[in-house]
Amino acid sequence: MMKNKKNIFCCLLITLTALSCGVENNIKKGEKYLALGEYYDAGMQFKKAYSKTPSKERDKRGDLALKSADCFRHINASQRAVAAYQNAIRYKRASLDDRLNYARQLLRTGSYRSAQKEFELILDSMPDNILARNGLTSAKNAPKWKAEGSKYIVKKQDFFNSHRADYCPMLSGDQYNTLYFTSTRNDATGDELSGITGTKPGDIFFSEKDERGKWKKPEIVNGGLNTAYDEGTPAFTPDGREMYITQCVSDGAYPRYATIAKSTRSDAAWGKANTVEVTRDTLSSFAHPTISPDGNWMYFVSDMPGGEGGKDIWRVRITSSGLGGVENLGPEINTPGDEMFPSFRPNGDLYFSSDGHPGMGGLDIFYATADSNGKLMIVHPGYPLNSHGDDFGITFEGLQNQGFFSSNRSDSGRGWDKIYSFVYPEVIQTVKGWVYEIDGYELPEALVYMVGDDGTNIKVSVKGDGSFEQAVYPDVNYIFLATCKGYLNHKEELTVTQSETSEEYTLQFPLANISVPTLIENIHFDFDRATLKPESTASLDKLVVLLEENPNITIELSSHCDYRGSEKYNERLSQQRAESVCQYLTTHGIAAERLTPVGYGKAKPKVIRKKITEKYSWLKENDTLTQKFIESLPAEQQEICNQLNRRTEFLVLRTTYGLFDAEGKLKTVKKKVERKDDDDDTITFE
Repeated sequence: MMKNKKNIFCCLLITLTALSCGVENNIKKGEKYLALGEYYDAGMQFKKAYSKTPSKERDKRGDLALKSADCFRHINASQRAVAAYQNAIRYKRASLDDRLNYARQLLRTGSYRSAQKEFELILDSMPDNILARNGLTSAKNAPKWKAEGSKYIVKKQDFFNSHRADYCPMLSGDQYNTLYFTSTRNDATGDELSGITGTKPGDIFFSEKDERGKWKKPEIVNGGLNTAYDEGTPAFTPDGREMYITQCVSDGAYPRYATIAKSTRSDAAWGKANTVEVTRDTLSSFAHPTISPDGNWMYFVSDMPGGEGGKDIWRVRITSSGLGGVENLGPEINTPGDEMFPSFRPNGDLYFSSDGHPGMGGLDIFYATADSNGKLMIVHPGYPLNSHGDDFGITFEGLQNQGFFSSNRSDSGRGWDKIYSFVYPEVIQTVKGWVYEIDGYELPEALVYMVGDDGTNIKVSVKGDGSFEQAVYPDVNYIFLATCKGYLNHKEELTVTQSETSEEYTLQFPLANISVPTLIENIHFDFDRATLKPESTASLDKLVVLLEENPNITIELSSHCDYRGSEKYNERLSQQRAESVCQYLTTHGIAAERLTPVGYGKAKPKVIRKKITEKYSWLKENDTLTQKFIESLPAEQQEICNQLNRRTEFLVLRTTYGLFDAEGKLKTVKKKVERKDDDDDTITFE
């Protein structure tokens, strides 16, 4: 009997020794993972150690529970974090700061009553703590905000979502027809699981709309952008040629700091992303980049010194020589909590997510805008755009208040994010314009100056298709001036009226090329004469306006005939027709010395430009419509070519008319476009 007891005791001792060794091994591994920022792996090791530790070792169990809680808090596994914090509190190992973290996790799970009690307890000892004070406000108001709701219509978009995390959608393309996002789905690059999240490292995926406007199946971005490490949070420059991302490269010996990287698009592929040096700080994280609508600033998130606490939103100027001049957005935006995932609505409002401002729990979406007096306001859009979970990474489909965002509201246990769509019905008036070459293609290098008698004075870059879109407001008169290097300016005016429904105004900005002849369409003469027909006046009036908008140019006004008829006859008739057009222009206020009429007859047959080949596929770019070329074509095509040869054009000769005085010295010229209002106010373009 004694022998059996001794055997049982020995077995028990061996078991306890093994458990003790196992616990210490788990703790050692957990500490190693934690030092590297691999919170998922660290949390699981501390959890295992906790379960192996005898209940009588209360302090040790409490400390392990607290370590687990902090790890799960970092990866947004809120339900696991709450349970672990409760164990740490039960074993009396939680400090006031730990209780604050616990209360904030309760908000994330929607446990508002429990959270309120915790915040009240904390404020008894820490009455000036901003996070506790704002947390109490959140716990009290969130149920009311949820009950009140809002006009937002939110839908989960399972078409984009996988069985893992899908987040930070970002629309791109001239017509917002491509959606990029981050995903840890099985199709992501690499084979190993991330020690931070427990899933595959994130990669950038995309989906495009087909011809019918339907989204295609998401695909991974190829071309060197994605690696075996983490890539995420894509953002684009206004021209869509550069993508900024967050990148986390693994290192087995050092902590993993997030960095910002940039990829350039070549043809249809995104190249390898190269790290962008924001500052020389190598011990802070830099993440979540976004580019301002004017392309002049990169906004980003960092925990570097000099902020308000936690993670802050900063910005840095983008210059031709690189990045420079880092600025913190200050306490109006940033709090002692985390402010993350900045993005812009095209109207200029800055959107971001925060768990420091009063919200519904976790990260809530806010936006910064100016009130009628120009004062900055921070607005909480309410429920259902926001929830008790993390809501972040918002992107807009044009100027309308609609698009996509990400949230883990339905997965607080594992913290996996999903993509949602949102629509906010609102009356909004917009102007959409296209800048293009007369008789040519879009001009993506153009700029549009927009001035309104309400004080609006902005410079707008156009997209790759030459278009731009801006919000306009009722009872405001606007002037738009389109400019592009190598082209003449063009001005349009717009008066916006009151409307009870959304309305889009459309403007066209055809720019004349300075270096090639520009066709004047719809110029018609009486048969065999130089008399202008009445239907020609509309086009000639536009030419008058163009010359008024560009007062420093002189032009050659040329008329051309087809090859039929004698050479002298064609030259005489075309000269008379060119002079007839010039006479019309001078009678409408254009100085005669700015006009040179030339009749070329049939001496300069038309040279085909690429745009015409879209209408007449049997013609090729740079074809010259000589008599020999035309006579080689079928009869129907011959007549089309003869019509193309019969044309009136202008060519810019000088761009310095009126700029010099009698002594040949440059005059002081203030370039402007102006319009007098009823009250005699003057709007100018500088």
